[in-house]
Amino acid sequence: MKKVITLCLFVFAMFLGTDSATAQNKIEINTEASETTETLRKLLKFNNTQRDNIYDAYKEYGKAHANLTSSRTVTEEAVTKLKKRLTDKVEAILNEEQFEGYKAFVKEQG
Repeated sequence: MKKVITLCLFVFAMFLGTDSATAQNKIEINTEASETTETLRKLLKFNNTQRDNIYDAYKEYGKAHANLTSSRTVTEEAVTKLKKRLTDKVEAILNEEQFEGYKAFVKEQG
Protein backbone atom coordinates (compact mmCIF):
# COMPACT_ATOMS: atom_id res chain seq x y z
CA MET A 1 0.00 0.00 0.00
CA LYS A 2 2.85 2.39 0.81
CA LYS A 3 4.38 1.73 -2.59
CA VAL A 4 1.13 2.60 -4.36
CA ILE A 5 0.80 5.87 -2.43
CA THR A 6 4.44 6.72 -3.11
CA LEU A 7 3.98 5.99 -6.79
CA CYS A 8 0.86 8.18 -6.94
CA LEU A 9 2.70 11.04 -5.25
CA PHE A 10 5.59 10.67 -7.66
CA VAL A 11 3.26 10.78 -10.68
CA PHE A 12 1.47 13.82 -9.24
CA ALA A 13 4.81 15.59 -8.74
CA MET A 14 5.77 14.85 -12.34
CA PHE A 15 2.54 16.45 -13.57
CA LEU A 16 3.21 19.56 -11.51
CA GLY A 17 6.73 19.79 -12.89
CA THR A 18 5.50 19.52 -16.45
CA ASP A 19 2.99 22.34 -16.01
CA SER A 20 5.56 24.70 -14.56
CA ALA A 21 8.00 23.86 -17.37
CA THR A 22 5.30 24.61 -19.93
CA ALA A 23 4.46 27.91 -18.23
CA GLN A 24 8.14 28.88 -18.21
CA ASN A 25 8.37 28.03 -21.89
CA LYS A 26 5.37 30.29 -22.68
CA ILE A 27 6.98 33.17 -20.79
CA GLU A 28 10.21 32.71 -22.74
CA ILE A 29 8.34 32.59 -26.05
CA ASN A 30 6.40 35.75 -25.25
CA THR A 31 9.54 37.55 -24.08
CA GLU A 32 11.48 36.60 -27.19
CA ALA A 33 8.59 37.63 -29.46
CA SER A 34 8.33 40.95 -27.65
CA GLU A 35 12.06 41.67 -27.85
CA THR A 36 12.24 40.78 -31.54
CA THR A 37 9.18 42.90 -32.30
CA GLU A 38 10.64 45.89 -30.46
CA THR A 39 13.96 45.53 -32.31
CA LEU A 40 12.13 45.37 -35.64
CA ARG A 41 9.92 48.34 -34.71
CA LYS A 42 12.99 50.50 -34.09
CA LEU A 43 14.64 49.31 -37.29
CA LEU A 44 11.65 49.38 -39.65
CA LYS A 45 9.51 52.14 -38.09
CA PHE A 46 6.14 50.41 -38.40
CA ASN A 47 2.84 51.42 -36.83
CA ASN A 48 1.08 49.94 -33.79
CA THR A 49 -1.16 47.64 -35.81
CA GLN A 50 1.84 46.22 -37.64
CA ARG A 51 3.65 45.87 -34.31
CA ASP A 52 0.80 43.82 -32.85
CA ASN A 53 0.61 41.61 -35.94
CA ILE A 54 4.38 41.04 -35.99
CA TYR A 55 4.29 40.15 -32.29
CA ASP A 56 1.49 37.62 -32.90
CA ALA A 57 3.39 36.10 -35.84
CA TYR A 58 6.57 35.70 -33.77
CA LYS A 59 4.63 34.31 -30.81
CA GLU A 60 2.94 31.74 -33.06
CA TYR A 61 6.32 30.84 -34.59
CA GLY A 62 7.82 30.41 -31.10
CA LYS A 63 5.03 28.10 -29.99
CA ALA A 64 5.24 26.01 -33.15
CA HIS A 65 9.02 25.79 -32.87
CA ALA A 66 8.77 24.75 -29.19
CA ASN A 67 6.20 22.08 -30.07
CA LEU A 68 8.40 20.81 -32.87
CA THR A 69 11.44 20.68 -30.61
CA SER A 70 9.56 18.88 -27.85
CA SER A 71 8.28 16.25 -30.29
CA ARG A 72 11.89 15.14 -30.84
CA THR A 73 11.30 14.72 -34.55
CA VAL A 74 12.97 17.91 -35.67
CA THR A 75 13.82 17.81 -39.34
CA GLU A 76 15.44 20.47 -41.47
CA GLU A 77 12.35 20.45 -43.70
CA ALA A 78 10.01 21.15 -40.77
CA VAL A 79 12.15 24.03 -39.50
CA THR A 80 12.36 25.48 -43.00
CA LYS A 81 8.59 25.24 -43.35
CA LEU A 82 8.09 27.11 -40.05
CA LYS A 83 10.50 29.87 -41.09
CA LYS A 84 8.78 30.15 -44.48
CA ARG A 85 5.39 30.51 -42.79
CA LEU A 86 6.77 33.26 -40.54
CA THR A 87 8.33 35.07 -43.49
CA ASP A 88 5.07 34.89 -45.46
CA LYS A 89 3.10 36.35 -42.54
CA VAL A 90 5.62 39.15 -42.03
CA GLU A 91 5.61 39.91 -45.75
CA ALA A 92 1.81 40.27 -45.65
CA ILE A 93 2.06 42.69 -42.71
CA LEU A 94 4.88 44.97 -43.92
CA ASN A 95 5.15 47.14 -47.02
CA GLU A 96 7.85 46.43 -49.62
CA GLU A 97 10.45 48.79 -48.18
CA GLN A 98 9.94 47.48 -44.64
CA PHE A 99 10.08 43.89 -45.86
CA GLU A 100 13.44 44.50 -47.55
CA GLY A 101 14.73 45.79 -44.21
CA TYR A 102 13.25 42.72 -42.51
CA LYS A 103 15.05 40.38 -44.92
CA ALA A 104 18.33 42.18 -44.19
CA PHE A 105 17.65 41.81 -40.44
CA VAL A 106 16.98 38.08 -40.76
CA LYS A 107 20.10 37.58 -42.88
CA GLU A 108 22.18 39.46 -40.29
CA GLN A 109 20.74 37.36 -37.46
CA GLY A 110 21.84 34.22 -39.25
